[in-house]
Amino acid sequence: MKNKYSTKFLDLAFTDGTPKKAFYTACVVGTILTTINHGDNILAGEFPPILKVCLTYCVPFCVTTWGSYLGKRDKVLQQKKVDSL
Repeated sequence: MKNKYSTKFLDLAFTDGTPKKAFYTACVVGTILTTINHGDNILAGEFPPILKVCLTYCVPFCVTTWGSYLGKRDKVLQQKKVDSL
């Protein structure tokens, strides 16, 4: 991160282990959602459309990443205010 007070998405969203945390969250939540939404089809021997399954895993990854970004951004902005005093 070049600027100590950078609030750019890429500067904050993909640092401090966020992608790893988002990946693990997506694995757990995506599996639960896939089971809830498509479990009956899977048990019947039919595999649901791959796009739907992929999206089921992508959504929790994106939500976790976005939440992390917002939290880090607020922390940076708060620190910027404190340092300007």
